[in-house]
This record gives sequence, structure tokens and C-alpha cells, in this order.
Amino acid sequence: MKKIFLYTGILAALAGAGCKKFVDVNNDPNHPLTVQEKILLAPIEFNIAHGLDAGGSGGNDGEGDASVYTNHFMQTVCYNQVALNYGTYYFVNTNLNLTWGQAYNTVLENLKQLTQTSQKNGNANYTAIAEILTAYTLGFTTDLWGDIPYSKALNGSKNFTPTYDTQESIYDSVQALLDRGIADIGKSAGLKVGADDYFYSGNMAEWKKLAYSLKARYYMHLTKAPGHTAAAQAQLALTALQNGMTANADDWKFVYPGGATSQNAWYTTMLPLSTLCASSATVDTLVGRNDPRLPFLVTKAKNTGLYTGRPIGTPTIGNLGNYSSLGPFVAGVSATQFLMPYTEVQFIQAEANLIVTGVAAAQPFYTAAVTNNMTKVGVAAGDITTYLGTRGTLTTDNALQRIIEEKRIANLLSPENYNDWRRTGWPALTIVPNAQVATIPRRLLYPQTEINSNPQPQQSATLTDRVWWDAP
Repeated sequence: MKKIFLYTGILAALAGAGCKKFVDVNNDPNHPLTVQEKILLAPIEFNIAHGLDAGGSGGNDGEGDASVYTNHFMQTVCYNQVALNYGTYYFVNTNLNLTWGQAYNTVLENLKQLTQTSQKNGNANYTAIAEILTAYTLGFTTDLWGDIPYSKALNGSKNFTPTYDTQESIYDSVQALLDRGIADIGKSAGLKVGADDYFYSGNMAEWKKLAYSLKARYYMHLTKAPGHTAAAQAQLALTALQNGMTANADDWKFVYPGGATSQNAWYTTMLPLSTLCASSATVDTLVGRNDPRLPFLVTKAKNTGLYTGRPIGTPTIGNLGNYSSLGPFVAGVSATQFLMPYTEVQFIQAEANLIVTGVAAAQPFYTAAVTNNMTKVGVAAGDITTYLGTRGTLTTDNALQRIIEEKRIANLLSPENYNDWRRTGWPALTIVPNAQVATIPRRLLYPQTEINSNPQPQQSATLTDRVWWDAP
């Protein structure tokens, strides 16, 4: 796992200023061994938002991006290509090289550097952010692959073949990292974080809310995990959210300024050269429910002026102009990338209250979540009221289904939707035509680069094998 620094050019310039008086032959001034926190943080955050969560590192079509693959599994997007393709679950191990490398080489390695540097310098706020982002990246990675290297990895040249930690132990590490991050936020010592923090501009109160909200997210992932109960996990989530997000101002998001050098990741994935379009499953769901978010989430087909998705698994190529694409709220050139919005917290509260107390307790959180998301998207108040009326009041029979269905639309394109589907079975999905495996994939293949460099027994897992917490 070779370390990759995206800021080498900046560091070279800084190091060069000190070379006029002397050069230590044992230290290469163009490759410094230590890096300031303010140089480390910004590129790490960009690569988490743009490269991991949104899948922006693969270019048009999202080639190699796990976040795009999960949206094929969730039947959100569709290729205007003949089968076989990712939409019909045609994968080889090399397809996963990019995201694995992004998670380990670009993000986790540099987060470790940020943690070590900030701890050495006594800059507790940077340490806290590094711990929270490490927890998120580990959670993102283990949810896709299950067992992954961690405790014996990230040691540079000390261990090239680290054994894998179990997913259960990774989840313990995630919660421990979030707890340490919260504790370090309480320390006032050291350098203050500022504009180098793309997410919260150094507002540590917001980072603390995020850490508690992430704790709740990861507690809910284990509602059917072996050795855990839904009731216990839901109560842990509700307890954590007593200190979590409380308003849209708390959203964990990345704001793209737009322009040629800073475009939304889904914009570059979908438009204008991609063969990806919106799937019929997505478009038909929004149209069938008369969902007023439709024009914000999906575009009309250029040739027909109609909302028309392409059926996944279609054996022929159609005219791309006859299909809808993703809309301006999620895939506009400067659309905001939401990694964890407050609306997700509201849906977590709805589901957790449903489990712990019942339907009546879940209803106000569900209504508030839908209302909040629609308002944020740009839907008029009257249309929100009408839509909520057509969806009906939650009942014992439909509550979990409705909560997760609406959460999926509010979180459209988020990798979190794939986690929710695997643990709840909602939204209801059926296997696509021309599928290359017997069931909808429940995990990703291990990447070929990892298999070649660090062979481990877990790497025999197939797309249809379940990760630890995804118990039948």
C-alpha cells in the first residue's frame, strides 16, 4: 500500500525555500518527511467527498468507482449499452482497483499522517477531524468489502502483507475513533482549523454533531448483525442523536463552486459525454407517485421532452437523447454533494423510534424528514402537503417500507442507500434481465491489485456473498 501525496508540488515549493543555505543529503527537500496539518486536510477532504462518496475519480461513466457501482445495484442509473455491463452485475476484480486505492493510498494513509502530525504538534482539533474522517472511511470501505486490513496496515514499509480485521472489529474501531474524535474536540490546545476545512470551516461544534450522527448511522447498520438486536442498536442511535445534527445548517456537505476545475462529481460522471442515464426504475417510481421532486432529481429526455428512464438489462442500444438523465439538484455542474444531510438523521430517528416505541413515535420524524428534504430541493409547501397525503399515514405494516423508500429518494445517489437495502430489504428490488449472477450483489469483489500484492483468504468472496452485518 504505497502512500500517495496529492500535495507534492506544494511541498516541493515550500521545501525549496530552505535549500539556499545547505542541503542535507539524508533528506530529500522535494519529498519532506513531515507535512503541516493545513496542507494535509484540504486534499483529504476533497478526495473523501469527490472521490469516495460521490465516485468522482473515475471520470465519465464512473468507471472504477464503487459509489457508482452501488447505484447500479440500487437500479438508480442505467447504461445505454448492450448487456453485459455493471448494471447486469458483470464485474471482474480489476474493476475495483480504483476505489480501494482511493480509500487506502489517498485517504487513509494521509489521515494517519494527519493524525500523527497533529498529535505530535498538540493540535487537537486536527486530530479530532482526522479521527472522525478515518472512522467514516473505514466504515465506507468495510460496508463494501466486509473484512479489510486496518490494525496491521497503514505502516508504510513495515508490513506489506497485513492480515485482515474482521468487519465486527472494524465496527468497534469506527465507534472508538468517533469517541476519540469527540473527546479531542473538547481539548482547546493547539492550532485552530480554518478555511482548509472544506466541510465546516473549522467549526468544531459542527464536527461534534457530525461525529454523534455518524455513530447513530453505524449503530443502525447493525440492526440485524449477529450478536446484536434491532432494539438495542436503535436505542444506541437515539442516544447518540441527542448530541447529533438538529438542522440543515449541520449538513455534512461539500460545496462545488462550479467551473471547469471544480464540477460536481455526478455531473462529470453523467454529463455530457457519458452513456449513463437515469433508469426506468428511478423515473417510473417518481412519476408513479406524482413526486414533486421529479424535475429536480431527473431531467426530461432531450428528444421527446418526456420523463423516460431506460430499463436496465436492455439488450440493444437506444438513442441517448430518448432517455432522462439525473437532475440539477443532484447532478448539476455546481450541485452540492451531501455526505450526511440532516434529513438522514431525521429518517434514522424515524426508523429507530419505530423499532423502540412504535409507529406513532416514528410518524413525526418521518413527516419532518420528507418535508425537510422537499423544501431543500425546492418543492412548494402545498405540493409537499399533497404528496404526504397520497403516501398516507404510517401503519405497523408499511412503516419501515415507507421510511426507507423516502430515505432512498432523499438520499438519492448516496452509498448509504445500498446499506439500507441490504439490512431492511427496502426498497423492493427485483433482479434485472441478463443478470450475470443469481441474485442482486450484496458486496464488492476484492480488487486485483490487493489480491496480487496481499493475498488473503477473504478475497475468494463473490458478489452474492454477504458481509458480516448483512445476516439473512
